[in-house]
Amino acid sequence: MGNTTLGQILAQAPAANVAFQAPDRPPLNYADLREFVCQTGGALRAAGVCGDDRVAIVLPNGAEMATAFLAVANCAIAAPLNPAYKQDEFAFYIQDLNARLLICGDGEGPAALAARSLGINVVVAHVSDTSPAGIFTLDVAAGAPVTLSDADAASECLVLHTSGTTSRPKIVPLSHANVSASARNVANSLRLVQGDTCLNVMPLFHIHGLIAAVSSTMAAGAGIYCTPGFNALKFFGWMGDCKPSWYTAVPTMHQAILARAVRNKDVVAGSKLRFIRSSSSSLPPIVMTELQDTFGCRVVEAYGMTEAAHQMACNPLEAGKQIAGSVGVAAGPRIAILTGDGLTNDEGTIGEIVISGPNVTSGYDSNDQANAESFLTDNGSVWFRTGDQGRFDGAGYLFITGRLKEIINRGGEKISPREVDEVLMDHPSVSQAVTFAVIHKQLGEDVAAAVVLKEGCMADAAELRSFAAERLVGFKVPRKILILDEIPKGPTGKLQRIGLAKTLGLEE
Repeated sequence: MGNTTLGQILAQAPAANVAFQAPDRPPLNYADLREFVCQTGGALRAAGVCGDDRVAIVLPNGAEMATAFLAVANCAIAAPLNPAYKQDEFAFYIQDLNARLLICGDGEGPAALAARSLGINVVVAHVSDTSPAGIFTLDVAAGAPVTLSDADAASECLVLHTSGTTSRPKIVPLSHANVSASARNVANSLRLVQGDTCLNVMPLFHIHGLIAAVSSTMAAGAGIYCTPGFNALKFFGWMGDCKPSWYTAVPTMHQAILARAVRNKDVVAGSKLRFIRSSSSSLPPIVMTELQDTFGCRVVEAYGMTEAAHQMACNPLEAGKQIAGSVGVAAGPRIAILTGDGLTNDEGTIGEIVISGPNVTSGYDSNDQANAESFLTDNGSVWFRTGDQGRFDGAGYLFITGRLKEIINRGGEKISPREVDEVLMDHPSVSQAVTFAVIHKQLGEDVAAAVVLKEGCMADAAELRSFAAERLVGFKVPRKILILDEIPKGPTGKLQRIGLAKTLGLEE
């Protein structure tokens, strides 16, 4: 398992099996998918892309984003980016990645403009409504097709940024071995078979969608129906169209689906779901129960993160083995609890969750400090410190009790507070800014900020939110901004995020 490449996974599926579907598009089978991956790789080679080059991908959510990831990862290093970013954000991420080339759907859009400003080659993907799901052409000359499976398993195939408590988001490089191991971990946990169909509503620039939905499906030789992105109004139409056997989503999506289920009783009654998966944020037990009651299938909550190529733990699929409030049992890497006395799996002991296994990244890119802080060696094994706090029960189920880091988890979207700080500080009237999390009933957490204005300057919260919205993707913009004379400080005089919401009276 640990020595497999993504190309080898694609090579194993029966040629006639349907790999991709999408609304109003013909299906794509594995034979044609493999041909597309090899031909696209040839075109990228002709455009000067080598195996160790990073290729930024900015495409709308859907089958083309998924196949672009597979095609680039097979011959180089895929770097998917959120298409909702603003031009300044694209410029930062593309430059930080040291991308060799950008694949995008709009040659005049903000991603293309950002890439050209950095002197990076832009290649546009053209999609025909009549072509099979996932098929597109690049506006570059064709080259000799590459082959599947010729990459080294230890070589990088995917890089993603993960938000951190520092001002610079960290780059997580993932190897073919990492990705293929995690894909198979998910497929094994969910007992995926060739007859399964996943309804994907997750964004495909996040590790959740890329691995839990796309890569696990490929590992099983199964099929995936790729939507343009989550839309509660269209979800049941898609469900009726593809009759999926499962879907994976974040809790806020599940809640929106439940809210519309009563209006779609016929589709619900005809549902072929054998299970529903939830990850990326804590699933409220009441939502788990409502999903089970509505769809008449099992609901499994899982635990993942970018550094683990997604999955670390998952509730078992067997009847009666799902525990509400728990992220399940170890499902791929080894999991332990780190305390002052070392590593333990003892029942009830609370500490930092650490992981070790073939799906775990070998380290952040060009970030010695983060690597020193995040990895430890114990009895010859390297362990990654997740920054999450948790405990095991007597049966080996993991319960997350809190986060040790300052990351804001807004319904599964991870936000670096300092990234927002820096944007707010760019406003000419702002002297200080501290971004922090506030409790939100539906999202779990939301973004808030405390701001001190420069002496003699004027600005209100609406103006600052508008300013931030011009420079940040929507989910990062603070929903509440407090303008203060002074931001409360800790005993050493440092501005502190943790507990700030309570200090400012935003939480009880």
